[in-house]
Amino acid sequence: MQGEASGPGLRREAGAIGLLFASVGGIVGSGWLFGPLNAAKIAGPAALVAWVIGGVAVLLLSFVYAELSTAFPRGGAVVAFPKLSHGTLIAMVMSWVVFFGYVTVAPAEVLAVMKYAHNYLPSAVPAQEAGSARGFIEATLLLAIFVALNFYGIRWLLRFNTAIVWWKLAVPALTVILLIIVGHNFGNFASHGFAPMGTKGVLTAVSTSGIVFSYLGFRQAVELAGESVDPRRNLPIAIVGSVVIGVVLYCGLQVAFLAAVAPKDLAAGWAKLSFAGVAGPFAGLASLLGLGWLAVLLYIDSVVSPAGTGIIYSTTTARVLYAMGKEGLMGSFLATLNENGVPVVGLFITFVGGALFLLPFSSWQKIVTFISSAVVLSYGIGPIVLLTLRRTMPIGEHPRPLAITAPWLIGGLSFIISNLIIYWSGFSTDNWLFGLLAVLFVIYLLYELVATGGLRHLEWRGAWWLIPYFFGMWLLTFLGPKDLVGGASVIPYPWDLLVVAGFSIVIMILAVASGIPDPEEARATILAAEPELLGPISAP
Repeated sequence: MQGEASGPGLRREAGAIGLLFASVGGIVGSGWLFGPLNAAKIAGPAALVAWVIGGVAVLLLSFVYAELSTAFPRGGAVVAFPKLSHGTLIAMVMSWVVFFGYVTVAPAEVLAVMKYAHNYLPSAVPAQEAGSARGFIEATLLLAIFVALNFYGIRWLLRFNTAIVWWKLAVPALTVILLIIVGHNFGNFASHGFAPMGTKGVLTAVSTSGIVFSYLGFRQAVELAGESVDPRRNLPIAIVGSVVIGVVLYCGLQVAFLAAVAPKDLAAGWAKLSFAGVAGPFAGLASLLGLGWLAVLLYIDSVVSPAGTGIIYSTTTARVLYAMGKEGLMGSFLATLNENGVPVVGLFITFVGGALFLLPFSSWQKIVTFISSAVVLSYGIGPIVLLTLRRTMPIGEHPRPLAITAPWLIGGLSFIISNLIIYWSGFSTDNWLFGLLAVLFVIYLLYELVATGGLRHLEWRGAWWLIPYFFGMWLLTFLGPKDLVGGASVIPYPWDLLVVAGFSIVIMILAVASGIPDPEEARATILAAEPELLGPISAP
């Protein structure tokens, strides 16, 4: 199927393995190098529970996007979906959120490379990552390399990524096995209590330690849906399969890390865990356990894993920008392609935007917390789109290539959990994110007012609910407990979680009711599908 929104130059050359490995490559990046250490310092051994919570949350979202992406396979699909269900204005606003979440990932991977490389190249790589002038220059050059490798076309890129992903899976899997066998300090799981920081530590770890940041790599296949050879078969395999692989791998890594730490290094507790090589925790543990050759592999992987993820995120960020131009949300120049079918303008903006984000977020953990909040905010719109289109385009009248069961349960839970993750990101992060969106929205309204003389032409019906949604999430984070989200402690824990859940349900009802009553573009996309793709199949 070659939908119009896919663009005349995007080539359908991505198979099941290429898409699966694109998503796995997005999941297995810098998160595995630093996430288990950060999570353990925040939650202790209960960090394992945080990885499970994050995995379940993202798995629910993956079910939602498996249905949407097979029914509406487009390049930069996350930008296009809200337009189908709620109109151009909401798609415009959400495209900003998507862009912020995507364009910051490659810089995060650059910082991860630099942070690890400082361990074995201290004179060549600044300890401050991108916090100094020299560090910023080195980080920008690395970012330029990530982007430049995207100019050769999707088929070449996915083959290159597949080769890298085999390495990226092998090294952490080997690390899990060896650290458990050689370390086996299983008494660490109870020495200071399984959850020394309580449930608050577990919930904070989900958003701020890199857990959600790691899992959200599944979206690579969603963004490349417009370039899939067989969307009905390939996309569910890639989207859901990558999350399952990620959950198994990261839980294994967390267990291995907890068991490999020497008990003497825990004398002051998990929150103050420190040992040689802490800036490169797995390589440091391997060296302490006498596995020098494994440490060498890990130092090599500290470049390969983040670099591979940075490259594939540069790919999908450019597709998001392409979709913004193709869908009429921004200037059509964004949809410019080169002879290889690559969005060249999108790649240029990806580089410039990524370099700028290196300035306010000079450390890995700061930038991944922002990314988690922004990306979950953009992906939280998926359940709204799914439920709205189920209402306006009943599945009995408009069969989908793949239909999830219990959509209201799965969609509702995924929307609630998405908002909780945004909430757990903390007030300082959400204040920055929602403040930036408010400024952009005011600028956009002023532009429309000057350019057209009014604002009534904007599709307010489908977008008005974003105002109470964004303001409400900001306000709830401000009122939340100080020790969990850095708020004013007006709403105590755990009542704040119930308030966020209730607020999410209200917003979901309002949002679904605000959808386009007759979504012509969505219907045309379904009707344009080949007859053999229309037999609905169920999914979990």
